[in-house]
Amino acid sequence: MSHIELRCPRCGKSRPADMSAEVCLDCGLPLDVAYITHDETGLAADVNAIPSPIHEPGSMVSLGEGNTPCVKLLTIGGRLPLSQLFAKLEFLNPTGSFKDRGTATMVSVAREHGVTELVEDSSGNAGASVSAYAARAGIKSHIFVPADAPEAKLRQIRAYGTEIHPIAGTREAVTSAAVAFHQQHGLVYASHMLSPYFAEGTKAFGYEVVQQFVVQQLNGAMPDHVVFPVGNGSLLIGAFQGFRELQASGIIDKIPRLHAVQARNVMPLVAAFNNETWSLADATKTVAGGISVAAPSRQWQILEILRLTAGSAVAVDESSILRMQRDLAEQEGIFAEPTSAAAFAGLEELASQGVIQESDTVLVPVTGFGLKDEPPR
Repeated sequence: MSHIELRCPRCGKSRPADMSAEVCLDCGLPLDVAYITHDETGLAADVNAIPSPIHEPGSMVSLGEGNTPCVKLLTIGGRLPLSQLFAKLEFLNPTGSFKDRGTATMVSVAREHGVTELVEDSSGNAGASVSAYAARAGIKSHIFVPADAPEAKLRQIRAYGTEIHPIAGTREAVTSAAVAFHQQHGLVYASHMLSPYFAEGTKAFGYEVVQQFVVQQLNGAMPDHVVFPVGNGSLLIGAFQGFRELQASGIIDKIPRLHAVQARNVMPLVAAFNNETWSLADATKTVAGGISVAAPSRQWQILEILRLTAGSAVAVDESSILRMQRDLAEQEGIFAEPTSAAAFAGLEELASQGVIQESDTVLVPVTGFGLKDEPPR
């Protein structure tokens, strides 16, 4: 008997776990992993023992992902001003982005289910991650990408021996092409946007934050705020799930306030959260390609998490993203891709609004490495 099932985060209906990317038939939402052999308070008894959907340890596919460092940002923190500003360097994961956390779990479950060929669509980082982990697992991968994706990201995806499918048009057109291909050829659609296993893999971020800030006493207490760049929201969702499990087990008292940052050119979540007018027709190209998602599949879930944690959602313009990317490199020695820099631009906005106070402890994940998406010169 499996120790997991797939459950709708909205209506709570569940079904047996499999590799289907099928959404809840009642709500239309992507499903989450639910553990059926534990009650909620017994799930995370140890901050070092992260519950996993993997049944056989031998099925696990890993490249050493996770355990990324947190560093204090003195220069940018002093300028904002925020006296306790930390960055978690997620770009030090094996393929250069946080996506490796989710991919490791998703591909491990795929291997456990005997999958030999899969399909994914990605603006870059997830495609590189899935390509690498699929190669490690001996699984053939087809990655559908925007034809205008950064060349550095496309080169990385090709390096892992995947079959790459460039698609002209919008990010949504890329997804449609991938879905059509998986249906036509009867292949597993290993979508980082829909897969419950991908979102489940990213919750290790939350466990590590607790380990670093509480157990190792990086700052003596949990962060008051965590600020994320958000497109499909898998890292924010995973972090929340991890924090919630640890809170239910009594390991932490409260969950940090979680905030979402988007580019003003593509801001569906910000508009929905703040009751602003925005539509697909308003989307334009942004330098923050990793969060250029005009119709997030998990939008309801992301908005619910922001409300539950008393978080907020802000949009930032292109010039502030590029300025913050430059400042992170020149003032802190952190070369972040524009998507990651967007979170810091959003943090600046939240500080100026008074949402975040000078004495608050703040954590921002640097989700991707700058060499993947270099700034224009």
